[in-house]
Amino acid sequence: MYSVFAVDDEPIVLEGIRSKIDWEGSGFTFAGEATDGEIALSMIHEIKPDILITDIKMPFMDGLQLSEAIKKTQPWIKIIILSGHDEFDYAKKAISIGIEDYLLKPFTPDELLTSLNKTAAQIDKERKQLSDISRLREELKTSEALIKKEFLNNLVHGSEEMNTVIQKSSELGLNLISRYYKVLISRIDSRTGNINNQQEACSLLNSYSTAISEAVSFFHHSNLMVCIFKGSTQAELDDNTFRAAETIAHIATKNEDCVVFTAIGKTVEHLSQLKTSYEDAKSILDKNTSNAGNVKDAASNRIISSDDINEDETTTGTSQAASEYLDISENDPLVDRLKYAGKNDISAIIEESMTLIRNNPGQFKVFASYILVDLIFAVSKLIEKLGGDMKQLNPEILQRKFIDDAVQDEKNFTNILEQVLNFALEYRDSKMTGKYGDVILKAKKFIEENYADQNTTLTTVAEAVCLSPNHFSAIFSQECKTTFIEYLTNVRMENAKRLMRETDMKGYDIAYECGFSDPHYFSYIFKKNTGLSPREYKLSVDK
Repeated sequence: MYSVFAVDDEPIVLEGIRSKIDWEGSGFTFAGEATDGEIALSMIHEIKPDILITDIKMPFMDGLQLSEAIKKTQPWIKIIILSGHDEFDYAKKAISIGIEDYLLKPFTPDELLTSLNKTAAQIDKERKQLSDISRLREELKTSEALIKKEFLNNLVHGSEEMNTVIQKSSELGLNLISRYYKVLISRIDSRTGNINNQQEACSLLNSYSTAISEAVSFFHHSNLMVCIFKGSTQAELDDNTFRAAETIAHIATKNEDCVVFTAIGKTVEHLSQLKTSYEDAKSILDKNTSNAGNVKDAASNRIISSDDINEDETTTGTSQAASEYLDISENDPLVDRLKYAGKNDISAIIEESMTLIRNNPGQFKVFASYILVDLIFAVSKLIEKLGGDMKQLNPEILQRKFIDDAVQDEKNFTNILEQVLNFALEYRDSKMTGKYGDVILKAKKFIEENYADQNTTLTTVAEAVCLSPNHFSAIFSQECKTTFIEYLTNVRMENAKRLMRETDMKGYDIAYECGFSDPHYFSYIFKKNTGLSPREYKLSVDK
């Protein structure tokens, strides 16, 4: 399957692309859409599709600007340009940027599908070439590659003569002069211990390494990729580093058997200090070597930066409050849900509980008691992990009488559920003293307050928490176990369902109320997430 993202400022064109193609039957998936380049850029950054279809002329950021930005950050994405008959000059410029194909408007579904198939064939060809393990081995054996690797390896280990570094780097075609530096190390592992899969992923990374902005890289051992980043400002350096960390993870995990752990060293101000940044990153990596022995259990890629850890934590690991909160591992799905639930999720949890009860008429007290006991048990485990004791914090809810009183009637039961959930979330939030915790909570609060705004994007939320979009995206995905786009969409979906349950608003009004600019797209996303159209969902809750 190849994922496809579409951008056009004409909703009718987007609707045609979305609805006139048998996506799954054709071997593609429709990953998302946007009506202008600015919004599309942040979404594409998160979704990372294989193919982008974009109109040339659009407000704010046109298709050419979008294509140039995408080629810089995600060079593997193939781009199909849509243009009118009077836009041929634009199309010629697009070709120079490196697009794969362009279609003249109006176009038929068959013409679009032909273009998609041609682009997919190109992707297959490149993947086959780039995953050729022998190619990596041969490239690494060349004299120039060996000399460059030895030079860079000596540089990060502090064994290169500093008075000749600039001259040697110039001879090797490397421009290392900058204001700030940072070293990144990515370890690529196979979940199943399959060395061929690991080497294929490393080969793919090696082939795309020149596309990583403001960095030089080399492989240290067979599965450790070391990158030296430079930047004229610390903000620029952070942005480049985190963008690259996500790019490395995305490329390597095109092989689904692989997982990537990336460690980012502290910022330094001179080439002679690269050793400090390298050892900093290596220390973070070494402290997480236990993951390498249990790669099959790794749920997702990890990115840890030294700059996000307090000075005294560099040698001892992350702060106790942050690590205990963020690394909770429980089999109880409710515990996992409570770790990152926002206030807006409370009504959804209560509604799910009531749905279970209503599906079993005549057994209210039995099912209500079961649900409440399960919730109290999950809350107790969460609080224990955060260093608290339910017996001291809220002994009342551990009493049998509390449960018996709560299940006397539906209204009282829902009030008690809300009370227990609020208690859990408030205690959890009070323990969020780590830097990541504060960022996540502030971001979720911003989303909760602004999900209805169509302009709420990765970029606007990142600005609200004072991080670059790439840095914020990495932290959010890592700590919330979901991408920013998926989380925002879920918040909008839950509020849409709430409005359908509690109001008589029309579907298109709910779409606008929940931050969707196009009611047709809202219906598409709603069905994709719930399995029901908005109308079908509304009918099911009205019964």
